[in-house]
Amino acid sequence: MDKTVKENSAILTYYSHSIDDTAYLAQKIADRLKGGEVILLNGQLGAGKTAFTKCLAKSLGVVEEVTSPTFAFMKEYQGKFPLYHFDLYRVGDEDELYELGLSEYLYSGGVCVIEWNKFEEVQNPIVIDISIPDNASGDEDRKFVVKGVNLEF
Repeated sequence: MDKTVKENSAILTYYSHSIDDTAYLAQKIADRLKGGEVILLNGQLGAGKTAFTKCLAKSLGVVEEVTSPTFAFMKEYQGKFPLYHFDLYRVGDEDELYELGLSEYLYSGGVCVIEWNKFEEVQNPIVIDISIPDNASGDEDRKFVVKGVNLEF
């Protein structure tokens, strides 16, 4: 199966069969980032949201190990831009985000990657839906549907 399917200029479907394929997609997205973007990652537990974020971080020049911020809510990394990795799975609602001060990182010049988004309104996000395809032949097979950034392959 072809790795990419361009549905229109704003939606791209990408099939990854390995972590190297995922890293390739992450590099293509990183090449388009200028700082200030918000990337929303959607997918079930185990879909590969944190794995994608690790690849994106490496593409942005982050050298430290990227881990899930599940219990910290947000972790910050330094690379080409500051990278703010949010995991909002345990956040109840948007009010809690403001109490925690997490909204201050949005649009601050860094790149925000948000798993389990709870922010009600995000301006011009890049949205990446990650799933395990129905016809998956291996444990690493993933389907990425990318909206909000024009990618060229």
